[in-house]
Amino acid sequence: MTTTETSQEALPEKEPVVETAAETVAEAHTDTLPSIEEQFRALELKAAEHYDAWLRAKAEGENIRRRAQEDISKAHKFAVEKFAGELLAVKDSLEAALAVQEQTVESFKSGVELTLKQLVSAFEKNALNEVNPAGEKFDPHKHQAIGMVDSEQEANTVVTVLQKGYTIADRVLRPALVMVAKGK
Repeated sequence: MTTTETSQEALPEKEPVVETAAETVAEAHTDTLPSIEEQFRALELKAAEHYDAWLRAKAEGENIRRRAQEDISKAHKFAVEKFAGELLAVKDSLEAALAVQEQTVESFKSGVELTLKQLVSAFEKNALNEVNPAGEKFDPHKHQAIGMVDSEQEANTVVTVLQKGYTIADRVLRPALVMVAKGK
């Protein structure tokens, strides 16, 4: 054998060794990566999991909305319950006063005064406030003018209160009926 033949024979032997190492690296790399089908299945499972979580969140949101509507409905329905309970004591007092056979004017008057105190107490407990604007400046949001009268007071001042007004938590329930001073 010549030197050329020896070097040619040596070269082919080295090349398969290099290819074998490359194949081993490629096979090792392919073994660690999941196949496309496996990746697809994993993504499908993740999508199904997210869809399930979304459905649960949507149902929970609808349940919260429904419960809130029920609470609002109950609040509207039973809003006057506390006030009505306070008024029952007033009704009982009036019925007791009517049940007495022999009444004097004084006993009747004292019974009415006590009943009025119960009613005022019920109003106060439930933020039902009286509006008595005598001497105040006329406010069309709180007062209803019935007429104007000549007076020594400044123009647009409430001179006479014909009927007291009432507010519930700063909202007018009934405006006060008033007579207002004319300008001089």
